[in-house]
Amino acid sequence: MKSLGIRAQQKEKTRRSLIDAAFSQLSADRSFSNLSLREVAREAGIAPTSFYRHFKDMDELGLTMVDEGGLLLRQLMRQARQRIVKEGSVIRTSVETFMEFIESSPNVFRLLLRERSGTSCEFRAAVVREIQHFAAELTEYLVATGMTREEAMTQAEASVILVFSSGAEALDLDRRERDELAERLIMQLRMLAKGAHWYRKERERHRLKGALE
Repeated sequence: MKSLGIRAQQKEKTRRSLIDAAFSQLSADRSFSNLSLREVAREAGIAPTSFYRHFKDMDELGLTMVDEGGLLLRQLMRQARQRIVKEGSVIRTSVETFMEFIESSPNVFRLLLRERSGTSCEFRAAVVREIQHFAAELTEYLVATGMTREEAMTQAEASVILVFSSGAEALDLDRRERDELAERLIMQLRMLAKGAHWYRKERERHRLKGALE
């Protein structure tokens, strides 16, 4: 039993090495579709034939990476919401956390960004699914603040579009430019939130007026 446990741990360690190796080979000039199985296996320190003990093919590896990237981003944003309780500013804390993610894991975001509009239908669907998960969690957070689900979903989806667009731009910027971009994104999200607030007030006013008439 002990030997089986050791083998399982070793297999998981090798699988992890393959995922990390693939991520490490991504860059501004190199997308996942440009990676070869042999290169990834060599970087992970295993024989190419051993790759198939862990993944059916490169597509399965790529889909696993997309799932991991989406999960990592959602985990970081959950941590941001916990920081918000202490630090107060919802938008600033969220943007700072997102920019930290871009800085510390640029290749993870590159994968999500590129495969979102890539040639593989399966990859596009996987990235869309991860973005939907991201928007759904933000929706739940907004609903908890008192918004209706319809309004929360609309604001969450618009916020995610802004954030991902800024993330794409941030990949090619230096630290100073990225800080300036973060401040601009914070302002855009605040304007979006303020507009949503007054839109809700306007709808409530019309409802009350209709009820009185």
